[in-house]
Amino acid sequence: APPAMSRRVVRQSKFRHVFGQPVKADQMYEDIRVSKVTWDSSFCAVNPKFLAIIVESGGGGAFMVLPLAKTGRVDKNHPLVTGHTAPVLDIDWCPHNDNVIASASEDTTVMVWQIPDYVPVRSITEPVVTLEGHSKRVGIICWHPTARNVLLSAGCDNLVILWNVGTGEMLLALEDIHTDLIYNVGWNRNGSLLVTTCKDKKVRVIDPRKQTVVAEITKPHDGARPIRAIFMADGKIFTTGFSKMSERQLGLWDLKNFEEPIALQEMDTSNGVLLPFYDADSSIVYLCGKGDSSIRYFEITDEAPYVHYLNTYSSKEPQRGM
Repeated sequence: APPAMSRRVVRQSKFRHVFGQPVKADQMYEDIRVSKVTWDSSFCAVNPKFLAIIVESGGGGAFMVLPLAKTGRVDKNHPLVTGHTAPVLDIDWCPHNDNVIASASEDTTVMVWQIPDYVPVRSITEPVVTLEGHSKRVGIICWHPTARNVLLSAGCDNLVILWNVGTGEMLLALEDIHTDLIYNVGWNRNGSLLVTTCKDKKVRVIDPRKQTVVAEITKPHDGARPIRAIFMADGKIFTTGFSKMSERQLGLWDLKNFEEPIALQEMDTSNGVLLPFYDADSSIVYLCGKGDSSIRYFEITDEAPYVHYLNTYSSKEPQRGM
């Protein structure tokens, strides 16, 4: 073939044509009063059996668990999971048991719950275990991806704690690492490292066994607004943040050379923090902002330019959680 023919104009990918579409009315849930707390967590979590949503609740904190098999209008007396004495800020399903979920709250505690396969008649009020160790509200929880019964929490006391859920004991507390509010925490694929973002404008990679910072980036994005970071399957780190001109940005970083991003893209000037969601199997990152009515997605590849814009899903309603 002539040289021009052998150069592929279009990038080879199984996922170049990914698109989103809204579900039909009978496949969605209606009449759910989503929490109005101002906190940058996703307010919902899903697993192969259930959908959980943090809801408004008078006087305490609650979330609702709905079976995936039973969609439609939600009864206003649908039982809740209520045990926290202040709003719930984050929830996360256990990766090893689809009937176990953890919740973190403004009441400074983390609770772990057993959810039955049938819909209970009344609200679930008794957690399996309550984890006490934070001195301020707890805004982030995240199960360890591979080790059973290991749960991470991060609080407004700038503390990251690892718990043994089976015994209810603290495994370790990362105390003198963060100097300000922690924005987000994520595990790498096998759970040997953590990545955190903090109001002190640093992204840190932490080895929890050694309790040390093994790498850090200062100001990955120049703007003052919150930064998020997640690990890719190959160990690279994907970040979202803001430029000096308050444009939303994404970045991709290689731990081998942490000074400069291998990709940095500007997107728009909306002020909602972009929450990144990563699908390791298709190597796609979905970027969702609270209050946005669109979701952008990008494919991450091994060769430059590494981050490829795929598409945007737009809806009529702005999203509250993802």
